[in-house]
Amino acid sequence: MASLYVLGARQKDLLLRHEREWNLYEAALILQLDTETGAVRTCIEYQTPPEARANEKSSNVFKSGTLVGDTLYACTSTEVLIFKLPEFQRIGYVSLPCFNDLHHVTPTSNGDLLAAVTGLDMVVRFNREGEQLEEWSVLPEAPWSRFSRDIDYRKIETTKPHKSHPNFVFELNGEIWATRFSQRDAICLNDPEKRIDIAVQSPHDGLLFGERIYFTSVDGRVIIADPRSLQVEKIIDLKQIDGQDALLGWCRGLLPLDESRVWVGFTQIRKTRFRENVLWVKRAFREGMSEKPTHITLYDIVNNRRIQEFDLEAHGMNLVFSIFPAIPSRPQQPAGF
Repeated sequence: MASLYVLGARQKDLLLRHEREWNLYEAALILQLDTETGAVRTCIEYQTPPEARANEKSSNVFKSGTLVGDTLYACTSTEVLIFKLPEFQRIGYVSLPCFNDLHHVTPTSNGDLLAAVTGLDMVVRFNREGEQLEEWSVLPEAPWSRFSRDIDYRKIETTKPHKSHPNFVFELNGEIWATRFSQRDAICLNDPEKRIDIAVQSPHDGLLFGERIYFTSVDGRVIIADPRSLQVEKIIDLKQIDGQDALLGWCRGLLPLDESRVWVGFTQIRKTRFRENVLWVKRAFREGMSEKPTHITLYDIVNNRRIQEFDLEAHGMNLVFSIFPAIPSRPQQPAGF
C-alpha cells in the first residue's frame, strides 16, 4: 500500500506549557503520506466554526473516522464532516447540541450515523440531515440521567472527568458496540450482558477485519478478539517489538493490511493529560528512556518485527487518531468528454 491518509492535528506554538488538551491544538489535519517516497501533502487543514465550539481557544482536531469506499466520515470534537475522496469534496456536515468531545463516527448498515459522544458517556445515532434518532448510555444508567437535553454541550469546554470515556463504535451482527476506556472493554449497547474483556489496558480502536476484531490499547498493544466467542485470542505488545529504550506514545490509530501487517499510530505523550489517564505512562517510563515523536509504524505482528516508521511531527502533525488507505486520484477526462 503506497499511500495513506492520516487524521489528527497540529499543536499550537505554546507559550504556556500547562495548556489543557482541549485548548492545545490549533488545526485539524489530514495528511497524505507516500510510504515509498516519503512525500507528504496536506489534504485538509480545518478549524471548527465559532458556532460549534466553546470559545476561540478550543482545540481543532480530527478524531477517529471511517472510510467506506471513496467516502470519508470524519469528526472533530463537536462536528461530523463527510468527504468524497480523493478530491476531499465536503458532501455532508452535522453538528448537534449533544456533541461534546466526539471520538469516533461511523455509518451504520442502514445508512444512519453513529458517534461516540465521549463527553456525555453516550453513543448517538442520527441521520445525515441532523435528526437525532437514538441514544445509548455506555453505563448502566439512563442516557440523560447526568446530562440535560436542554444544554448545548458544544459550548461546554469539557465534562471531564468521564465515568467511562467511550471512544470507538462498531456494528457486530446488527448490534451496536462501543469500546470503553475506563472499564477496559467493548460492550454491546443492545445487550450489555455481551462484552469483550480487554483487561490488559484501556482500549481504543475496535476494527472488524477478516474474521476478527482488532483493538489498540493506549500503552501500545494490539488485541485480537474472536467476534463469535467474544474472547481475546492474542495480545501483541508493540513495546517488546520496538525495544524498551523509548516510550512509544499514546497508541491510537490502526490499519490492518492483512493478518500479519498492521499500521499503528502513536501520539507523543504531552504533559497535559488528565492524571488518571496516564498512570500507565508512569509505570512504563524509566530513567534514561527517551520519548518518541508522534509517528506511525508498520509492524509484522506474526514475526514480531518493525517494517517501516514515519515521523509525523516533521510534517506538522502532533496528534494522530486514524490511518486509512489513500484513494488513487481520478484520471483527468480529455476536453470534450
